[in-house]
Amino acid sequence: MNYLIFDVDGTLIDTEKMYMLPLQKTLNENGYDFSYADVVKVFGITSLDAVKILGVSDPEAIQKQWFAKIKDYTQYTTVYDGIEPVLKTLHDRSDVNMAIATSKQKDEFERDVTRFGLDQYFDKFVFSNEIKHGKPAPDMILKGIEKLAADPASTIYVGDTVYDLKAAHAANVGFALAGWRTKKTADFQTSDYDLKTPNELLSIV
Repeated sequence: MNYLIFDVDGTLIDTEKMYMLPLQKTLNENGYDFSYADVVKVFGITSLDAVKILGVSDPEAIQKQWFAKIKDYTQYTTVYDGIEPVLKTLHDRSDVNMAIATSKQKDEFERDVTRFGLDQYFDKFVFSNEIKHGKPAPDMILKGIEKLAADPASTIYVGDTVYDLKAAHAANVGFALAGWRTKKTADFQTSDYDLKTPNELLSIV
């Protein structure tokens, strides 16, 4: 495999609490009795889609309140152990090209990823404002393929959610489960690769 396209949240960096704690707080403040377990189910997709799935009456207003709070939770963001050395190794290989395809918008990406310096290892970037449909639609990955001029048959999307899996297969590329966050369950039986650690990426390219 010569082309790797990565999800960000839950794959490269752990942002679950940074996003989900303020979402839960916002929902509770607006009279919705959601637990943390309820809201974490929508982690990893575009924010407006996430709020809509939760069934609130004014998703745009909830989204705005939610995102106003996120800046107070950025201390919860960390890079997963082993990610950076693997990215550096892959970046240094002339036969591997890498892109990011994320539900984040560009300013969110700069806030959460650029500060860790991970962007230096990637050739191309796809942000949610560039595509019409978020995951599980394939648009984001297809845009990544286009930007990399990649061969889908030699492309893997690395992600941590069922939305990532569905998007990858809808785009006709392989899917590698980021098992350092998500354990393989029945929902992931069609994963092409089940990675236990980031270092295992080196064995599939």
